[in-house]
Amino acid sequence: MAILLKSGRVITADSDSICDILVQDEAIAAIGRNLPMPENVQVIDCAGKLIVPGGIDPHVHLSMPFMGTFSSDTYETGTRAALHGGTTTVIDFILQKQGNSLRAAFEEWSGRASGTAVGDYSFHMAVTDFNPNTQLEIEDMVNEGITSFKTFMAYKGALMIDDAQMVGLMQEVKKHGGLVTAHATNGDMIDTLIAQHRAQGKLSPLYHYLSQPEVTEAEASGRFADIANYTGVNAYIVHLTCQGALNQVRRATERNQRVLVETCIQYLVLDASLYENEAEGAKWVMSPPLREKKDQATLWAGINQGLVNVVGTDHCPFMWEQKLLGKDDFSKIPNGHPAVEHRMELLFSEGVSKGRITPQKFVEVTSTNAGKIFGLFPRKGTISIGADADLVVIDPEKQHTISAATHHMNVDYSGYEGWELTGKIETVLLRGQVAIEAGEARVGPGYGQFIKRGKTAF
Repeated sequence: MAILLKSGRVITADSDSICDILVQDEAIAAIGRNLPMPENVQVIDCAGKLIVPGGIDPHVHLSMPFMGTFSSDTYETGTRAALHGGTTTVIDFILQKQGNSLRAAFEEWSGRASGTAVGDYSFHMAVTDFNPNTQLEIEDMVNEGITSFKTFMAYKGALMIDDAQMVGLMQEVKKHGGLVTAHATNGDMIDTLIAQHRAQGKLSPLYHYLSQPEVTEAEASGRFADIANYTGVNAYIVHLTCQGALNQVRRATERNQRVLVETCIQYLVLDASLYENEAEGAKWVMSPPLREKKDQATLWAGINQGLVNVVGTDHCPFMWEQKLLGKDDFSKIPNGHPAVEHRMELLFSEGVSKGRITPQKFVEVTSTNAGKIFGLFPRKGTISIGADADLVVIDPEKQHTISAATHHMNVDYSGYEGWELTGKIETVLLRGQVAIEAGEARVGPGYGQFIKRGKTAF
């Protein structure tokens, strides 16, 4: 059945107009005013509503093994929750086990996602053991549609690679037109500060924050940019949080280098004062940690300046019982935060509704830029004829409240409990099917597809 979205305010990264959108099969078939209606068409009245491209969240962790447990959202629950929040495609991180191949990791993560995902998904490959055998697999992964490779500059002994491995990986990825991303924090310095605080009996969640001061992120961001500049690879910093780190990106522009930047919704709206709550501070233990008000101002400005290209989530939820593994020692709290369902509505409410960003900028940082950077565009990330019919209808005036009692993520608390938002996602289409309508999911496990990605077109 064809679907006609009628009389909506259609927003893309570079346009804003009142028109109709005709959807046939899985794609957008026509865009215009007063489009003729084919037989058996379902009409969705969008008068007074916004229509934006389906969101792309390039930073999630579903069913991820971490610190002796697993993140609590599966591919089924996590992608369904993402759809409720207007995100139609997520990119998850495959984690290579040290000593194992990239192919083995790809097969393991594919087994978790295939047949269970409700929304569309793709993968980044996190390289934790770059060696001659791994080097030979990079081209193979690119051919599988995995064109971005993540490095960790922290978590020594588990995920971290050293600078020599970083150079080797960048050189190989560049040969194949790929992208290297980095968790850019100075792991050695952080480990030292954690040990010092534990030795002094400073074990509350506040010391998670104090073990990762701004300098640890700024230094690593600058080092990553320098190495990327030397190798010439396409470079992207994930979850950048602070003024010092963004200033390193500004410095890189002085030598005509482009370093792509992602921040996350929590760093725009939450701050480190939450760690002073000893009883509940574990809810916001993530890495990098929440920062200061000055850093929020820097990130909002960075979005408008074009230095911050993407707003993701680093969605990595854990049940409260899991968080309590670190009730007596902050270093044992599983790091992660549930946000995939709230990213777009929070950014719309705090950004567009409050005049911090334009509707077009909202589309850029929630969808289009990620689509271009990660090789999904123009299939995804825009509203154009022939693109996947991934569409989100927003009531820009509707007010609602975030609560764990009503969210769809598989986690028993919310980091945003009681937040009043302006702007509510009402209907979501995924590849031409109504996926979310009136708060109910209309597609189920297995509808989500693995999306092979091309090279960056940003």
